Amino acid sequence: MSGETLFGGTARYSQEGQYDGQGLKLILHRFIIDAIDDEGVNILESPRPQVSRFVTDRVVDYVNRHHLAVSRYEMERLAEELVDELTGFGPLEVLLHDSSVTEILVNGPNRVFIERDGMLHQSDLRFIDDQHVQRVIQRILAPLGRRLDESCPMVDARMPDGSRVNAIIPPIALDGPCLSVRKFRKDLLQSADLLAHQSVDEAVLQFIRLAVSQRCNVLVSGGTGTGKTTMLNVMSLLVADHERIVTIEDTAELQLNHPHVVRLETRPPNAEGHGEVAASDLIRNALRMRPDRIILGEIRGVEVIDVLQAMNTGHDGSMSTVHANSAQDALLRLETLVGLTGRQVAERTLRQMICAALDIVIQLTRLPNGRRCVSEVVEVVGIRDDVYVTNTLFRLERHSGKFLREAMNPASEKLQHAWRELQ
Repeated sequence: MSGETLFGGTARYSQEGQYDGQGLKLILHRFIIDAIDDEGVNILESPRPQVSRFVTDRVVDYVNRHHLAVSRYEMERLAEELVDELTGFGPLEVLLHDSSVTEILVNGPNRVFIERDGMLHQSDLRFIDDQHVQRVIQRILAPLGRRLDESCPMVDARMPDGSRVNAIIPPIALDGPCLSVRKFRKDLLQSADLLAHQSVDEAVLQFIRLAVSQRCNVLVSGGTGTGKTTMLNVMSLLVADHERIVTIEDTAELQLNHPHVVRLETRPPNAEGHGEVAASDLIRNALRMRPDRIILGEIRGVEVIDVLQAMNTGHDGSMSTVHANSAQDALLRLETLVGLTGRQVAERTLRQMICAALDIVIQLTRLPNGRRCVSEVVEVVGIRDDVYVTNTLFRLERHSGKFLREAMNPASEKLQHAWRELQ
């Protein structure tokens, strides 16, 4: 059966004689917008139940008037999706309310991927077209005061519930608008959860607990989505209640369940290029706030010098994360970031500074089955012949999935005390 053109759109029947849902929804969307304009009242500012009644009445009216082969269930579902589209985040609405979904990835209008239990799956949800995706993105960004257009085609922001949002649109994104949402976990993971998920074993967890209590400076390293922020959260729970913590992040993701926390967040420049507050500025300011510990969400730029100096000037017990594939790579990554600052530092001096600042590196990985876990815990000992000397304390044996204790004894006094407590 051929399609019919209504309100500028085309509704197509499937081979079974049913209307194509997305095509019909597009037509109904335009029909309802026209009805709102005709009545001269912005029903979208009304409470959701009133909007739902308005939309349902119009959907029933349209289906009956055009004698469409649509069941009552399908009409109700269409009406609910239209209400979500008009008042919420369209196809994403159901995903945002699904606690089992940890990440949402939109690659243009027809490909929506979700992450559950560390594994990505393609969803059967989709948008109508590129404009539909952009309307939802703009609706997400509107209350955040962030801008997304051709002059500023990329944005990184935080939703009111703490979820992290990144969006990029054409012409930069060639296949249509792309959206990434890393959802904010409302139930804070505890150390027992790490054991339950086999992210660590009892010995590794006990060692981390003792290292935090001994005020070791810790660098958490890993790839994207390996659980670096989660590890920082868990370690923060191990900090004594009487200590004052200052956190610094580009996008606030840390959930520190601690009685004395000061949370700072960087600010990007405005449309005129002014008003930026960088992580390095916040680190320098944090040093004047009498912190016992500084937690930097991620080292990614010129702030690397400032955080290393903070760790070297009496702020023991500080923590941060970095993107790297191994503990050794993490140390080299810090060197690279220092080089990008433009500061001229002799290689040996720089390596001595890194070794003096850091006590241990906790490397995280994500296995093919989606399991996120600690792959190694490495002590940073020093340098010899201008090369880093490290001591692997724990290592994940990938074949068996067990954590092996590698070293006989750590080099530093702080870690020796923690190591003896494990015996």
